[in-house]
Amino acid sequence: MAGPWVDELKRVWECQCEAFGSKKLQIDLRGVLHLSREGRHVLAEIHKSSGAEFIADTPMTKYFADEARGLSHGNQGDDH
Repeated sequence: MAGPWVDELKRVWECQCEAFGSKKLQIDLRGVLHLSREGRHVLAEIHKSSGAEFIADTPMTKYFADEARGLSHGNQGDDH
């Protein structure tokens, strides 16, 4: 995910974040092969503001999930 897709993710998140309320948000990273720096920052922002969990199934997607959690909280945890 890079370029205009990052902007779209951020736009959708900003429009929909309040609609989630107390619902648990999961972000499926399976199949993601590339995530730009900007995309990683958007995921970190989403995680920080919502506590979103990441679904990851490869070393690369697990890395993206760990990085997003680390950028937002300064630590790394288990994938879901």
